[in-house]
Amino acid sequence: MTRILRWNLAMTKVRIVSRCIKELKVYKVHKVKMISIIIPFYNESESIPVLINRLIDTLENQKEKWEIILVDDGSIKGYELGVMGYEDKNIKIIKHRKRLGKGDALKSGIENSIGDKIIFMDGDLQDDPVDLKKFIGKIDEGYDFVNGIREKRNDNLLVKFYSKIVAWFLKTFLGSPYTDINCGYKGFKKEVLKDFIFYGNNFRFFPLAVFYNGFKVTEINVKNNMRKFGKSKFGPGKLFTGLLDTLTAYFLFKFSEKPLHFFGIFGGMSFFFGFLILGYLAIERIFYSVMLYRRPILFLGMLLVIVGIQVVMTGIIGELIVFLNKKTK
Repeated sequence: MTRILRWNLAMTKVRIVSRCIKELKVYKVHKVKMISIIIPFYNESESIPVLINRLIDTLENQKEKWEIILVDDGSIKGYELGVMGYEDKNIKIIKHRKRLGKGDALKSGIENSIGDKIIFMDGDLQDDPVDLKKFIGKIDEGYDFVNGIREKRNDNLLVKFYSKIVAWFLKTFLGSPYTDINCGYKGFKKEVLKDFIFYGNNFRFFPLAVFYNGFKVTEINVKNNMRKFGKSKFGPGKLFTGLLDTLTAYFLFKFSEKPLHFFGIFGGMSFFFGFLILGYLAIERIFYSVMLYRRPILFLGMLLVIVGIQVVMTGIIGELIVFLNKKTK
């Protein structure tokens, strides 16, 4: 019986050591000195083969190891064939069964990357592989995050105007250091991803999150080539959702630590105007004997007061949530 217990104890120790070794190996894999280039794409079967060849030509003379991660975000039949035949040790292909969006495509690429330096670029050939050396050079200089600024943009006036409005808004109200935050060409150290999770369209304010977390950021000029294949996926729908995302970014970065400041402003205003209306009606009723049951403004005043109280209470609940989250960390 004693021998059996000793044997079980020994085997338990072996399992623990084995598990620790596996975890150590995984940790080391994620610290490999390597450049991981992540390319999300959707229906770009003609562009991808050309882009891969250009990347390989550029990376052949690179001293560091590299990998290319292609993320097919649910391309429809006939459009995914362009990447076939490229799967080798340096090129990974990830396929989504359905279209999940660029944020989830980037997330899939990150989860399958092993390099300590990551490059984001689009698969439509507008981002030039020649500029890769600039990104890598800036990271080697000590910068944590490098954002691209598209020179001589080959986009329509609507897209250019939208980008300038977004850049102005974020710079004015959030102190953004970026000239072209919507540029998809970016390079950074993997460690900046520590507190950021990609989902939906939140990739748009990933550069802001990096800046607000205190990392060292900079910008470089990059080429913006003409589209050779396919059409731009930017339209009125994306313009509207992009504006909503910008407002979301403003709220998250301005008020996530102090939600009562946001809700208190609107709640306080609502309560104030409601109180004024009810005060005015009270004076009319007391001093002038005016009947109030036929006055719709009475209900407006009551509504504004109730809404104001509820909005302020929402802000207080938000403050409690922030406090409890910080307490548990």
